[in-house]
Amino acid sequence: MKNHSFSVSRRLFIQKATAAAFAAPFILRSKSNGLPQNSKLNHACIGVGGMMGMSDLQSFKKHPGVQIVAICDVDANNLKKASELLPEARTYTDWRELLEKEGSRIDSVNVTVPDHNHFAIAYNAILKGKHVYCQKPMCHDVAEVRILTEAAVKAGVVTQLGTQIAASIGDRTAVKWIKEGIIGKVKHAYLCSNRPGAEIYRLQGPRPAQGQDVPVNLNWDLWTGTAPVRPFAPDIYHPVKWRAWQDFGTGWSGDIGCHIFDAVWKGLGLKPPVSVIAEVQKSWKESPERRADTWPQGNHITWMFPGNALTESNQLPLEWFDGEFFPPKEIREIYTGKEYPGESSMLVGTEGALLSIHTGRPFLYPESKFKDIKAPELEERDHYHLFVDACLGGAKTESHFAQSGPMTEAILLGTVAARVPDQLLEWDSVNLKFTNNTDANKYLSRTYRKGWSTARF
Repeated sequence: MKNHSFSVSRRLFIQKATAAAFAAPFILRSKSNGLPQNSKLNHACIGVGGMMGMSDLQSFKKHPGVQIVAICDVDANNLKKASELLPEARTYTDWRELLEKEGSRIDSVNVTVPDHNHFAIAYNAILKGKHVYCQKPMCHDVAEVRILTEAAVKAGVVTQLGTQIAASIGDRTAVKWIKEGIIGKVKHAYLCSNRPGAEIYRLQGPRPAQGQDVPVNLNWDLWTGTAPVRPFAPDIYHPVKWRAWQDFGTGWSGDIGCHIFDAVWKGLGLKPPVSVIAEVQKSWKESPERRADTWPQGNHITWMFPGNALTESNQLPLEWFDGEFFPPKEIREIYTGKEYPGESSMLVGTEGALLSIHTGRPFLYPESKFKDIKAPELEERDHYHLFVDACLGGAKTESHFAQSGPMTEAILLGTVAARVPDQLLEWDSVNLKFTNNTDANKYLSRTYRKGWSTARF
């Protein structure tokens, strides 16, 4: 098979990085999808295993307007299970071959693979004019997010980030209450993800010194994709724990951050931050081996966002806590339940506080003050089906890349800050760089391995 490597030139990146696009909202241009009314959306699933691959496939399969015509996975076992559900779908191991051979036969794809390959797949699909649903986070690196966002807007394709809870009544209620200013002007935001059981995704040591034979069902070279070549080791990479490795994932804050940030970002209409600083787990910070390989097992990240009409001042501090870091006691004590929700956001305003629980409903405090506030009556929505409907000519998605790209950039700036802990990083969004720390700038992008890309963004 011929070399399907792609490249984004340095010149293109400089043009895009210096554009003032992020100084103002992205403007979406509509594009006719060319589908006759009442036609089917011919869809391809790229990644059908792991935590979300099969779930995404089944969600798309349930939409009456979808015809899944092609499936792809680097693991033959995953592909076999998916083929049993979709016996008519054409199967591929290499996503590049799928895009080449199915180019004229598909309208859309979903990208449900480890983070380090999100950009490569989504970008090439967009260049071919395909609508893209991409699991969160949108990309592995800040620079990739910027290019992918602008490519999607320029192409006019339908996009959706895999923040499924964004479509829920709970998150949409929180967004509505924030926009209405029910708790007054927002003074401070506290976000956390202290989910029980998350420890299985947080590795405590460096990678094993020796690799093992690759299982016959797995194409390890394709799984590795854009990342450096590493010897295969069972249980710590494929199919789940790759999130803990810097080569492949974005750590806990990068992975879950998009969910917890979403309602806060949309409700407040946040713009790119002006600074970010991270405190990390002490044992990780003091281990050169772990710092070179894994993400911290605990993060306390603080962003400073520009204020607006919904905030008390001209700057809004937003703090993130995970692992061994928890929101301050006085913030947790605002909650009147038994135990502070492990995944949630708390906005403190001049008139009260709003707690939004991940996958749950929001609460207003003090309860006595807001007892007469009724939750809005909202219809149920399906995040996946909204994407399909938009591809078929319906309303735009609520997590399109022009909306979720800048948010993802901000979240990934936190992962950069974690790699240079305790350093206040001043951010220049227009020029895509930190103005006071050259060491941190090298973590905004990476060099793809030979055969995938030779360009350093």
